[in-house]
Amino acid sequence: MNAEISAPAEVPHAAGRMLGMSTFAFTIAFAIWTIFSIIGIRIQEELGLSESQFGLLIAFPILTGSISRVFLGIASERFGGRLVTFVTMLVSAGSIWLMTWAHTYPQFLLAALGVGFAGGTFVTGIAFISRWYPGHRHGSAFGIFGAGNVGAAITNFGAPFLLVAAGWEKTAQVYAIGVALTAFLFFFLTSDDPETRRRRREGVRGTTLAEQLKPLSRVRVWRFSLYYFLTFGGFVALASWLPRYYIGVYDLEIQTAGMLTAVFSFSAAMFRVLGGILSDRFGARTVLYWTFWACMGCLLILSYPPTTYIVEGIEGEIRFHIQTPIGLFVAMTFVLGFFMSLGMAAVFKHIPSYFPRSVGSVGGLVGMFGGLGGFFLPVLFGVINDLTNVWTTAFMLLFGLVCLCLIWMHVVILGMARRFDDDPGFTEEDTTSSSGATTPKSASNF
Repeated sequence: MNAEISAPAEVPHAAGRMLGMSTFAFTIAFAIWTIFSIIGIRIQEELGLSESQFGLLIAFPILTGSISRVFLGIASERFGGRLVTFVTMLVSAGSIWLMTWAHTYPQFLLAALGVGFAGGTFVTGIAFISRWYPGHRHGSAFGIFGAGNVGAAITNFGAPFLLVAAGWEKTAQVYAIGVALTAFLFFFLTSDDPETRRRRREGVRGTTLAEQLKPLSRVRVWRFSLYYFLTFGGFVALASWLPRYYIGVYDLEIQTAGMLTAVFSFSAAMFRVLGGILSDRFGARTVLYWTFWACMGCLLILSYPPTTYIVEGIEGEIRFHIQTPIGLFVAMTFVLGFFMSLGMAAVFKHIPSYFPRSVGSVGGLVGMFGGLGGFFLPVLFGVINDLTNVWTTAFMLLFGLVCLCLIWMHVVILGMARRFDDDPGFTEEDTTSSSGATTPKSASNF
């Protein structure tokens, strides 16, 4: 799926409406994608689930939404992003409704897999929007569309109140109805993009799965995927995990826990447009440096567990307790979300520079691995909590992941800079491959 090649030369008159409706639909889809972060707490209580089992439950929708992005991207190329978005949202709505009939843990996991298709609407929406905007407008259009991640904040803020008032079953049904209505609203207020209509008239087929997976042979795709695994995957994971963390550590009611989690979700979603603007002005790699260093600082503070010290004083023991106060914790999660949002935009700003002829396929693959971060990280959070019995180990894990990203990026940059110094004639063409990958022209862009 190469959105760059099929983009129009000018912005069609209806493009703004298509972008607005797509962003609205993605926001609602993202809200249902993270619903288990709230209703999962009640399901955990009813079934007596361990922290590991709870982590797996809230992560299962993320698994489907991540893996399905490649296949939904191919389907969008073949049938158009509008139709595939519509069908995907209906599947998610049906799954969340059927979940109210579940009684066992395996049944809930199966329903969670169906709900997870809502996360795949990211790639179907990108496929749809890219056909309405020229290449030089993709950055701003994708940034606006990506702000639909705020759907997680809507769930974190509103779902707890609905849960307390009506129970998790009614909450799930309300969400199912809302997603289904949004799907029909999106379908009837939008139209197929010009490229899809042309392909249907001419009988042209889209890219194959083999062509989609071909860029995986490039090491830098895995590097970009790791960055997105941290920034987007970490965002999704924490948006799902923080309500349980607030309840377990600070003994808060679920409504308060959801509202405080919404502070993180909001910052990690709404500033993605700013990340794109800053990446245009200062360079994507500079923004990634800001992201990694800032995240390291925040996670270092968040990783410190509540600790009681005993000092042998002159006249006896002196005891004092250190714990991150809730106000500082909320502030740190807001800052963490802010820089994660910048990092998400910076990663996707990188892709056209290195893969100008494979923007769609590489973007879909990087997005898939980012989504997988949202699956694996909550599972790991639960496992290490069970093993260590220390709540803050989740942030310790993220701290280690940030260090890995920063070290890998810096080593690569130093190596490329040395190569440029040894051979000043080193240019893009020296590293261009059949997949369309290139290196920037100067060391200042490394």
